[in-house]
Amino acid sequence: MLCSTCRLRPPVTDDGRCLLRAGPAGAATAPMRPVPAFYAPQQYLRSPEGLAKAVVVLLALIAVADLLAVAAELNVRRVIAAGIANDFATYDEAEATLADNMSGSAGGLQSLLGLATAVVSIIRFRRVRLNAEVFDRSMQSMRPGWAVGAWFVPIANLVLPRRIAGGVWTASARTGTDGGWRTVPATVMNLWWGAWVCSLILSQFSYRLYLKAEQPQEIVDTTGLLVAADAFDIVAAVLAILFVRKLTRMQGERAALGVFPLSTSGPAERAGWGRSH
Repeated sequence: MLCSTCRLRPPVTDDGRCLLRAGPAGAATAPMRPVPAFYAPQQYLRSPEGLAKAVVVLLALIAVADLLAVAAELNVRRVIAAGIANDFATYDEAEATLADNMSGSAGGLQSLLGLATAVVSIIRFRRVRLNAEVFDRSMQSMRPGWAVGAWFVPIANLVLPRRIAGGVWTASARTGTDGGWRTVPATVMNLWWGAWVCSLILSQFSYRLYLKAEQPQEIVDTTGLLVAADAFDIVAAVLAILFVRKLTRMQGERAALGVFPLSTSGPAERAGWGRSH
């Protein structure tokens, strides 16, 4: 038996209305009925807060490592540019070696932190995706397993994780006081994803050029591209922190409302809402 008004949720009042359709007064006096077995029990929701904090810390460390890499790369660029300027008449080989070693160390730190962040971020991504399955399965266009697998599909990993994140974001939106969906702009999510994709592409492109560079001027030019890529990565890390914190807060607010799907429109209307946001 479903609500006599929305035909989506179990009734909780004597006149057959669900909790959201009953209104504040009706919800306060409505007898609470047992949760049907069809709906996932509350214990299937798991807080992503711990994982979110770990991801935020790792992203902050990545931003610091990027700053160190920028400083090291600018030093390499300075040393080689100085040599080019005087035709390497006073070129200090020891200084150049030190600058190169510092750049390599910064790159190694970036790689180590990047790997750790990727592992923890994917675990967190799976956690919020599973929560979204409880909140509203109809908003999820891909199975939960893709929350992990989508990151490892070449080329498609530039699109699929964002698609999954969009479904999670929509399902995690807290409802308004009238029981309808509250509009939660996805600006921070879109900016994070765009910055991450651009940073990934620019990093790969600039690093390959740097490995191929042989002439001093080529090294100077490609080092400049590395600096730009690392600067872009800092922006992506900051936006990722904002996205993680926002989504974690949204899921906490949504979990406080219970486990029932709160969609109040039909499938066509829900699809249209997802496309416009």
